Amino acid sequence: GNGSFANQTTYPSGRDLNYVAVGDFDNDTRLDIVVGGPSDNTLSILHGYGNGSFAKRITYSTLDDPYSVAVGDFNNDTRLDVVVASPADNTVSVLLHYNKGSLGNEITFASGGGSSLRYVAVDDFNNDTILDLVVVNYGTNDIGVLLANGNGSFLEQKTFPTGSNPYSLAIGDFNKDGQHDFAVANYGSKNIDMFIGNGKGTFTRQLTDRSSLIFAPVIVTTGDFNNDEQSEILVAYDNTDNIDIFVTFDTGAFRNQLTYSTDSEPYSVAVDDFNNDTRLDIVVTNFHSNTISVLLGYGNSSFANHNTYSTGSQPRSLAVGDFDNDTRLDIVVANTNNNTVSVLLGYGNGSFANHNTYSTGSQPYSVAVGDFDNDTRLDIVVTNWGDNTVSVLLGYGDGSFTNHNTYSTGSQPWSLAVGDFNNDTRLDIVVANENDNTVSVLLGYGNGSFANQTKYLTGSFPFFVTVGDFNNDTRVDIVVANWGDSTVSILLGYGDGSFAKQSTYPAGLTPSSVAVGDFNNDTRQDIVVSNNGDRTVSVLLGYGDGSFASQTTYSTGSEPWSLAVGDLDNDNRPDIVVTNSVDNTVSIFLGYLNKGFQYQTTLITDNGSVPRSFVVGDFNNDTRLDIAVANFGDNTASVLLGYGDGSFANQTTYSAGFLPQSVAVGDFNNDTRLDIAVANFGDNTASVLLGYGNGSFANQNIYSTGTYPTSVAVGD
Repeated sequence: GNGSFANQTTYPSGRDLNYVAVGDFDNDTRLDIVVGGPSDNTLSILHGYGNGSFAKRITYSTLDDPYSVAVGDFNNDTRLDVVVASPADNTVSVLLHYNKGSLGNEITFASGGGSSLRYVAVDDFNNDTILDLVVVNYGTNDIGVLLANGNGSFLEQKTFPTGSNPYSLAIGDFNKDGQHDFAVANYGSKNIDMFIGNGKGTFTRQLTDRSSLIFAPVIVTTGDFNNDEQSEILVAYDNTDNIDIFVTFDTGAFRNQLTYSTDSEPYSVAVDDFNNDTRLDIVVTNFHSNTISVLLGYGNSSFANHNTYSTGSQPRSLAVGDFDNDTRLDIVVANTNNNTVSVLLGYGNGSFANHNTYSTGSQPYSVAVGDFDNDTRLDIVVTNWGDNTVSVLLGYGDGSFTNHNTYSTGSQPWSLAVGDFNNDTRLDIVVANENDNTVSVLLGYGNGSFANQTKYLTGSFPFFVTVGDFNNDTRVDIVVANWGDSTVSILLGYGDGSFAKQSTYPAGLTPSSVAVGDFNNDTRQDIVVSNNGDRTVSVLLGYGDGSFASQTTYSTGSEPWSLAVGDLDNDNRPDIVVTNSVDNTVSIFLGYLNKGFQYQTTLITDNGSVPRSFVVGDFNNDTRLDIAVANFGDNTASVLLGYGDGSFANQTTYSAGFLPQSVAVGDFNNDTRLDIAVANFGDNTASVLLGYGNGSFANQNIYSTGTYPTSVAVGD
C-alpha cells in the first residue's frame, strides 16, 4: 500500500507474448490472467490461487495472428468473456465463457478487408448497460465501433476515419459530459486523434491540433493525473525512451461561416440587442453607400434581411450606447469624408430615427463611447486621422452632444479604445497611431478632459486597438493589430496608467481588426484577429499569464475588415462576426465545444528502455494515480508515482522477463494492494510483481504462456 513491490515471479505462458489481461474467469473471487501472442494462434489462461501465485496455463485456439485482447461480459451471464483482435484475418473473435473458467467456441466478426486490426477495447458506448467493442483498423485508417446485442453477438461495425495507420486506442471522458470518448494513436501520421462520444454509439472526430509529433505513437492510455475530473492521456512512442502526458483542453473551435448580405463595402461591425428581445443583433457601416445596415437576430444564429439607415459620407466606424437615457440602444457613426459623427437614436424595436450630425476633427476614422465626466451620461470620442487628434463630445443625456474638444495623438490615429488604465475609476483612452508605430495613452481626469498622451511602441502600421485583462491581474492590458508586419502586440498594464514593452505574436496577412473573448471556456481571455490580406480570421488562445498559443485560422469572405464577438445562438459560447468589404457580406462563425490535447510534460524512463505498454493505478494508496510501464528494450517494468497535479516522481524499475510487451494491474493476492502482470514477448512468460502498497513491488514470479505473448489484461 506504499507504492513499492516485491520481486517478480515468472510463469511459462507460450511464445511471443504480445498481450495480457486480468479477470476472474472461474468466479472464485480470485483474479486470473489471460495472455497470448501472434505466433501459435492461442491464448492462455492462468487461474489465480488468490495468494499471488497461479496454476499452469490452459490454452485456447484463436484465429490467425492474435494481436490484442480485452475482457468483458458480452452475453450478460455474469461470466467474463474474451475478445481477441486478429490483423491477419481482419476479424475480432469473441470467446464466450461457460462452466468453470473455460471458454467456448469463438464467434468472429469481420472488421473489413485490409483493416489489419491492431487493437480492441471494451465498454458501453450507447448506455444500454451492454458492453460494446471498438477496434483499431491499422490498414484502413479508421476505428470501428461494434454495438452489442447482449447475447454475445454484435452489430456490423460503424467506422470513423482517423489519421494514418492508427495503432492503439484509449477510452476516457475528455469533456466531462459523462460519456465515453476515444484517443487514438496514429503511427503513420505521428499524431493523436480525439473522438467525442454522444452516449448513443456515435463519435465525432475533433478538430484538434494534428501537427505531427516527433516520434510515431504506438500506445495510449488515459487517467485523471491532475484531479480535474477530466481525462488526460499518456503516450508511448516507437523506439524512444520517454512517455508523454497530454492534458485535455477546449480548443475554442468555430463552425463554418454563415454569410449575410449588406450594402456596399461593409467596414465596421458591432453586436447588441436593438429590439429588446434578449437576442443579439448586428449593425454594420457601409463605406461606399453612406449607410448602416441593421440585421435583427432570431437567437438561433440566423438573421432577418438588413434594414438600412443613412449616415454621413463614407461611414468608417461605429459604436453603440444609450445616449438619451431611455434604456434603448442608439448608434454613433464616424463619417470620414465630411468630418462628422452621426447619432441615430433607437426606438427599442430594432428601428432608428434619422441621424443627427456633429462636427469632429479632420477625417474621423474610429469612434468609441464612455462616460468621461462621470455624470452618468454617455459621451463620444473620435480619432481624427487627418489632423492627428482625438475629439471628445460630451453628452447631455438627451441624445445631443456638446461641441468637440480635441487632444493631440501620434501620427495618423486610426483606432481607439476606452478603459480605466490607472484604477482611479475614471475612463482613459488608448489610440493606435498607424504612421509612427505607436499607441497613445491619454489618462482621464474624470471631468471630460484628458492629460497629454504617453506613447508606447507597437509593431508596424498599428491598425486597430482594444483592451482586456490577459494575465488575470485585474489590470487593463492593450492588444494591437499591426497591419504592416502581420502581428498582434500585447502591452501588459501595470495598473498605474503605464504599460510594459510589447510582446508580439504572428497573425495572418495584414491584420485589420482585433477583438477579445473567452473562446474555450477556461476563464482566460483569448484574441480573434481579422486578416485582410489572406481572407481569414485568426484565433489565439490565451494562457492567462499574458502569453498566447499559436493562431488557428478560419476562412472568411474577401478582404475581412472588422469583427465583433457575441453569443449569437444563445449557447453561452462566444461567436464571431466579420465584415467582408469586397463581397458586401458579413460572415458569422459559431463557437462550439471542441476538445484537444495540450502537450504538458515528458516522463523519462531509461536510455534504451523503449517503453512499449503502460497502465495506471494507485500503487501507494494515496488516492493519486501512478503509472506502470513495460520497457521492451531493457527487460524491466517502471513505476512512476504521481503527485496528483499531473507530475510524477522519478521511476523505480523492476526486473521483468525478456522483451516485456504488455502490462496490466490487479490485486492477485487479495491484500487490497495492486499488483502488476507483464507479458514477456521474448521468453514466452508472464511476470507477476506483488505490490507492497507503498509504491514498491516484490521480485517477479514467472509463469509459462503461449508463444510470443503480446498483451495482458485482468478482470474479476
